[in-house]
Amino acid sequence: MQENKPFLVVGLGNPGAQYVNTRHNVGFMAVDALAGEKVSWKSEKNALTARAEIDGKRIIFAKPQTFMNNSGVAVAGLMAFYKIPLENIVVIHDDMDIPVGDCREKIGGGSAGHNGIRSIDAHVGREYRRIRIGIGHPRDFDLPMDPADWVLGKFGAVQMDLIKKSIIRICLFD
Repeated sequence: MQENKPFLVVGLGNPGAQYVNTRHNVGFMAVDALAGEKVSWKSEKNALTARAEIDGKRIIFAKPQTFMNNSGVAVAGLMAFYKIPLENIVVIHDDMDIPVGDCREKIGGGSAGHNGIRSIDAHVGREYRRIRIGIGHPRDFDLPMDPADWVLGKFGAVQMDLIKKSIIRICLFD
């Protein structure tokens, strides 16, 4: 981490009212919660952004408005504009291979089929920090459902409660 540079904390999701509270938008939910209610969001570089200071570190929160499959366009634009090094990027996203509400983190790696991560990898590289929030897989619930339909579906009340508890536990800086 380069402490003298700002951090870019990106929540992945899809823009539009029809995607609010869907599994694929858990990254947007996390960024909204982490940024808090007092920030002002503005549109720039294909994203909604807000600024805050956490633990003495300058943070730029971002919610790409390019739709999930093109998230890398927004991340690359913000990175270049603010001169943010790759090691100062944190991406928060959904992961179907993790049980609902579990949260895991890693640096680098593959996309595991996640199109938002694939896009970011293609535009900026892979060695950024990823916080993956579990949304479960339809097979975990014995549902004969296409995974694409699953991620665009909304959380039930119990699942949403687990997601909110997971987001509260996210620690951006140790």
